Amino acid sequence: MPKKIYLVSACLLGLPTRYDGGHNCVPRLHRLCRRCSLIPVCPEQLGGLPTPRCPAEISGGDGAAVLRGESAVVNEAGNDLTAQFVRGARAALRLARLYRADGAIFKSGSPSCGSGSIYDGSFSGRRREGDGVAAALLKRHGFPVYTERSLPSAKNLRSRRTFPRKRRWRG
Repeated sequence: MPKKIYLVSACLLGLPTRYDGGHNCVPRLHRLCRRCSLIPVCPEQLGGLPTPRCPAEISGGDGAAVLRGESAVVNEAGNDLTAQFVRGARAALRLARLYRADGAIFKSGSPSCGSGSIYDGSFSGRRREGDGVAAALLKRHGFPVYTERSLPSAKNLRSRRTFPRKRRWRG
């Protein structure tokens, strides 16, 4: 049976994609490779942002509000990065569809990847409820989004269901 497929924040797999050029390696995810196919992504890099880069947070809302045009993503220097974050979220969605992903495992707190909790936009380290831009877009399109703190359950990690091929119509 085919393995389940998950997009994973590249920084969680030890790749130096964090805003400061570092990573947030989670060894448990390396063990998950035995049961699932993991595709590393960094929506911020996919959106055209360099590494390293100034830290960014969502001002006045969450990722869903950014996608509706009601909030902005700004960096610590005050530059508006909304367009890059939306572009990166759309690229992550394209990858999820292309690979027929079963979901995503994203970095908690991130303005792109955070799921359920993000930083509040004050650059003070405080968090609030909400999703990052990429997480919000994936959820909007029906993809479950997990964090490194809430990995998919063992039940969800079982092999994918295989669907029978469509029957050809014979007239």
